[in-house]
Amino acid sequence: MKAGDRLAPLEIEVTRTLIVAGAIASRDYQDVHHDAELAREKGSPDIFMNILTTNGLVGRYVTDRLGPRAALRRVAIRLGAPNHPGDTMVLSGTVTAVGADGTAEIAVVGTNGTGRHVTGTVVARLDPGDGQEAA
Repeated sequence: MKAGDRLAPLEIEVTRTLIVAGAIASRDYQDVHHDAELAREKGSPDIFMNILTTNGLVGRYVTDRLGPRAALRRVAIRLGAPNHPGDTMVLSGTVTAVGADGTAEIAVVGTNGTGRHVTGTVVARLDPGDGQEAA
């Protein structure tokens, strides 16, 4: 792996179930993530995905692409266009740096039908050994 390498994209169908389940799993009970009527009252066309679900999907994307021994070291993201039910988010990534310490820095972008949902940087260790490292 070297700087400039591109990770294969990942398409994620944005379903109502994914949005609600992600909000519940992350204990985010804000109504805009589960109640379409209240979301519309607040100006959104429908419920939308929370940042913690997006963060988890970005992490999954990187570890799925780097293999079972990859370990996330840092995930820094910024949200843009909301993910609404019925849309598809496409995650893509480009390696921006590979360190002598076995880490890779990856720029990640997630787009949907209205634009960029997420942009960010993930740092992952490519071969963390036997998993017995100190946290």
